[in-house]
Amino acid sequence: MESRSIDNTERDLPPEFCRYHDEGCEFASSCLNCPLPLCVYDEPGGRQRILKRRRAEEMARMYTTEGKGVKEMAEIFKVSQRTVQRALKRAFSEAANREVTRHE
Repeated sequence: MESRSIDNTERDLPPEFCRYHDEGCEFASSCLNCPLPLCVYDEPGGRQRILKRRRAEEMARMYTTEGKGVKEMAEIFKVSQRTVQRALKRAFSEAANREVTRHE
């Protein structure tokens, strides 16, 4: 019985007292220095959601700063024109929401 309590205690030790190899992920080299508010592996579909959001932000940047068209971006990203339109709409609405929130 006593060895069982030791095992439970060892499992609850802080990371600095454990042998923990922090390998990170494709978004950050270290879990402890990750800029994301939630781990992509803790949320179903988290990785795909982040990748889509980044793609939408890049599309919005290319649309506004480089003057790329929907058809051209669809070819660059290998997606349909409708996907580009949805991504732009989402990126611009998120940017507008951030702007409104910042001014409140």
